Amino acid sequence: MSFYKHSASYAREHDELAACRASNQANAACKEAIEAAIRDHYRDNRLDTAAVDQVVQQFGYDRALHVLAITVCQADWDKRYSPDNRAWANALSIPANPDAWATDRNCYLAVSSHPGLVDLFLSQTRKAYAQEQQKTSVRDMLKKRPETTSPKISAKSKAPEH
Repeated sequence: MSFYKHSASYAREHDELAACRASNQANAACKEAIEAAIRDHYRDNRLDTAAVDQVVQQFGYDRALHVLAITVCQADWDKRYSPDNRAWANALSIPANPDAWATDRNCYLAVSSHPGLVDLFLSQTRKAYAQEQQKTSVRDMLKKRPETTSPKISAKSKAPEH
């Protein structure tokens, strides 16, 4: 399922409403998966990093981070989210998605777990994503062939010096 980044009104104007609705359903399922992962992996005042893996394996980083950013942005009054996570979420361009009554549909995608745990989950997800990006970057660099600066000259092709 691909991740749809635009609002419903944009989707309507561009005849992409089916893709928008399918993506929104996946976003809602991702929200529920985040809540379940936090519930299942929080023990002894510790959130196991397996919670992030559980969600990312099913929904990917783009969708999980999108839902988490919506969660932080929807609770801009809540100081239990770290300044770093708040700045990150606010820097993303998440379009408002108003319904016919001017209610932002994004509010339905906000994770309802304890904000302190959501903040911890978000921090762990951002860290895992950064590590994954770094691994991908290193793999890409290793795949590139080294460029040669000069052609190899074989011993046989060298003319004897006099």
